[in-house]
Amino acid sequence: MVVSRGAFPGATSLALALLSGPCAGGSWCAVVGAAGLGLVAAAQHGLDLERVALVPSPGAKWPVVTAALLEGFDVVLVCPPARVDRSIARQLEARARERGSVLAVMGEAWPGSADMRLAIVSGCWRGLEGGHGYLWGREVEVEAAGKGAASRARRARSWLGGPFQVAVDGPAVLGAAGPGAGGPSFRSIAGDEATGRSRPQVGAAGLAG
Repeated sequence: MVVSRGAFPGATSLALALLSGPCAGGSWCAVVGAAGLGLVAAAQHGLDLERVALVPSPGAKWPVVTAALLEGFDVVLVCPPARVDRSIARQLEARARERGSVLAVMGEAWPGSADMRLAIVSGCWRGLEGGHGYLWGREVEVEAAGKGAASRARRARSWLGGPFQVAVDGPAVLGAAGPGAGGPSFRSIAGDEATGRSRPQVGAAGLAG
């Protein structure tokens, strides 16, 4: 999965939201190469910091670090350098499939065959509609496109700042449902019969149908 910058800011928040669901469900997550990531921001997006490993500045060894983390972590989010060799991308994708882990990439440089690509295409802050007050939320429109059932791009509006959720029996929702909003039941992880391992669901499954 690739999280692109899109036309509206918020790619980092979207990436953190993607991790929050699996993390809250008991999965272990790692973040590689995000030197500017703040722990306070991660906690505000619902990540359990006791289940998150950070490698902020791996340097040229980032592929080795990422491959090692895929061996033991359920979800690994990597922020690669501006240029990534295609062979490295394929090797890391193969390692993730082999280990039953999820590889998520933030940025535009990934040359691999991502199952899903997400980007924020529009959005707005809430809380200052009257010209004063406090910002209390950010509503965004996320576009998801990928392979197979997700080949046709889909869009959904959501809130950033809370746990990432995937709708099970209702409309697709990315992020928290927003203040006072009702909605369907949700799940964060599902079993993987092929590996016998609980596999985190960090994709926009509700958008791919």
